[in-house]
Amino acid sequence: MQISDYLISLITPLLRFPEDLKVVETQDKMGILLSINVNKEDMGVVVGKLGETAKAIRHLVRIVGLKGNARVSIKINEPPGSTYKPKE
Repeated sequence: MQISDYLISLITPLLRFPEDLKVVETQDKMGILLSINVNKEDMGVVVGKLGETAKAIRHLVRIVGLKGNARVSIKINEPPGSTYKPKE
């Protein structure tokens, strides 16, 4: 099982719109980067309160990557039409 498949199986049950989930895996000398795109309605669920869900997802995927001797990072992309406003 690839790391991106693991990530998809981890996130899909959380989503209201799982058909909009897209995970892009890129690899370079620094390691593996997994970019996540979700529906704007699901963004809050993936990030979680104070980012706790995203932190847990990153931690689990990083552990799976370590088993395969790979450094794994996750980037959650802002969906188009999102109403997120960063704190000032």
